[in-house]
Amino acid sequence: MQLLVVRHAIAEDRDIFAAAGREDDERPLTEEGTRRMAAGAVGLVRVVPRLDAVASSPLVRAVQTAEIIARAYGNLPVERVAALAPGGDFDAIVDWLERHEPGSVVAAVGHEPDLSELVTHLLLDAAMPFFSFKKGAACLLEFEGKIGPGEAELRWLLAPKHLRVLGGDDA
Repeated sequence: MQLLVVRHAIAEDRDIFAAAGREDDERPLTEEGTRRMAAGAVGLVRVVPRLDAVASSPLVRAVQTAEIIARAYGNLPVERVAALAPGGDFDAIVDWLERHEPGSVVAAVGHEPDLSELVTHLLLDAAMPFFSFKKGAACLLEFEGKIGPGEAELRWLLAPKHLRVLGGDDA
């Protein structure tokens, strides 16, 4: 199994959004974030040609990012997975992964610092992350057999600019 891990794209400013009396869970992507993620999704298709499932945190900015990715892969459905929300449960994410066929390629869209902690957990069975995801960045993990802590191998980690360049957008 392969797991494509993606941080949500650029969202509206947290403080300005809160000052308007709106909940952070509802904070959407900016126009720039949407445009950049669309270009990055083209790059994702170049490095991960097949995707079988897309999961997202239920927060609006993550769902919007997942929908952009899903469209790039032929309008896949986006499954909202509560464990991908900030403070989510890694064991629940592993359970979600185990529900897919062994040869599946699945994507999970979420938030920092949770994603870098999840990746470190899956790579090293450790709690201290050794990198962080920029908004719109992605990595690909591979599980040869068992899915769980310390069982993944890192295939690549790409910044959002690299994904956009792969997609033909130099911006």
